[in-house]
Amino acid sequence: MRALADLDLAALQVTPVHYLFRPSDEMMVRHFAAIAQASRAAVMIYNVVPWAYCSPALLARIMTEVDGVIGVKQSAGDLKLLADLLLLLNGRGLVMSAVDALLYPSFVLGAHGAIATILTAAPKLCVQLWDAVQRGDHATSLDLHRRLLRLWNALAGDNLPANVKYAMELQGRRGGLPRAPMAVSSEVQRATIRMAVSGIVHAA
Repeated sequence: MRALADLDLAALQVTPVHYLFRPSDEMMVRHFAAIAQASRAAVMIYNVVPWAYCSPALLARIMTEVDGVIGVKQSAGDLKLLADLLLLLNGRGLVMSAVDALLYPSFVLGAHGAIATILTAAPKLCVQLWDAVQRGDHATSLDLHRRLLRLWNALAGDNLPANVKYAMELQGRRGGLPRAPMAVSSEVQRATIRMAVSGIVHAA
């Protein structure tokens, strides 16, 4: 944590410990408390590791008991867990959705925003979706959701970052090459992504 001392940080995004075994809930609380205390930076929990996933009850406990833990980036595709977390927190802390395929219902349920892959692939549509939900325009929101879902389905794969970089390239933003050993998008993937991007660009 001493390495962070001279850095201008807004917050740290930290996953649960995920070596081989899941820590107990008590040790998970201590883990995030130690990081928040030692770093003296705001901490956002990145709840993404399947075998060390934090339940809504545990997340609510950490965000209530540990000073410095300001919120959670809630990943995985289970919208029920996101809904339960928002219910338990009852307005405390920040809940950012990383349920890329379901940002629309995430926002309707009360998520405070998103930290998600789809934002990089289609930033304008994601902002339009947020704005439409905030003003209660659900017809527009549903249309945007469907377009974003088509794009997400085209991007999904073991080489998701590479596919996102290709989607960026199609829209005039250079994403570079994926880090080895990840493969670049295949020709089949590229054709599917081109079709999905064409749909969002022409309709935007």
